[in-house]
Amino acid sequence: MRITTKEADNKKVNFSFKKEERLCSKKVSEKLFAEGSSFLAFPLKIVYLKTTLPVEFPVQAAFAVSKKNFKKAVQRNFIKRRMREGYRLNKHLLYDNLDARQMAIFFIFIGKELPKYKLIEEAMKKGIKKLIDEVTTKT
Repeated sequence: MRITTKEADNKKVNFSFKKEERLCSKKVSEKLFAEGSSFLAFPLKIVYLKTTLPVEFPVQAAFAVSKKNFKKAVQRNFIKRRMREGYRLNKHLLYDNLDARQMAIFFIFIGKELPKYKLIEEAMKKGIKKLIDEVTTKT
């Protein structure tokens, strides 16, 4: 049984993470790192940029883990999978507060050891809340 939506406060919340929501554009990625702002929600570093995107979704996200800290691809993929899951389950908080704005976000794992899922999910929630605060105050 696959759960993709949930009724919350008379709104349907979609918990999917589709291809169009992933940041794949090289141009947008380069612009994100050149002009974007960043902050830490340990063990995550979040780089973001308000920009127009070539898709209908308000946010495109990407995830990375340092090869320097995690030599094995299995470990890096494991952490990225957990980061995507944490984002997928909490992105509705961000979507509800963006209005008509679009943005690109890059989540970078900066921890030194394999994390538990709970740690990543808490950092993701904290990061999303901080991102909402920064986006709404800079407007």
